[in-house]
Amino acid sequence: MADDVGILVLGHGSTKPYNKEMVEKCAELLGKNHNGPVRIAFLNMDEPNIAAGLESFSGTKVKTIVALPIFLAHGVHTLVDIPNELSIDPNSRRGKCQLNGNEVEIRCAEPLGVDDCIASLAYRRAKEALK
Repeated sequence: MADDVGILVLGHGSTKPYNKEMVEKCAELLGKNHNGPVRIAFLNMDEPNIAAGLESFSGTKVKTIVALPIFLAHGVHTLVDIPNELSIDPNSRRGKCQLNGNEVEIRCAEPLGVDDCIASLAYRRAKEALK
């Protein structure tokens, strides 16, 4: 991805601090593979909220922000709540916002879903449970 693309890692939010730490660590790992800025935001309970997460790209040169929900599957949060918070069209999963006086495109990624890497991780967790 180009360095003018920002990634906004979206977590659900929780009263448990380790959930926020997990999203922060995930963003840190994503940042190792991405030249542009990576930020975090939460749907509820944790800060920054999604509006503040978008605003955290101020001062960068991003032209596009990819909102990346760290959710396994679609549900009310990914289909309704997150698009509402991002002010994007829930069908196209795209929209725009103003940042630094410029129009910035927002694209919302799909949830993680089913993938070989998810299945490999799940199998590894199952094996760990047997130790």
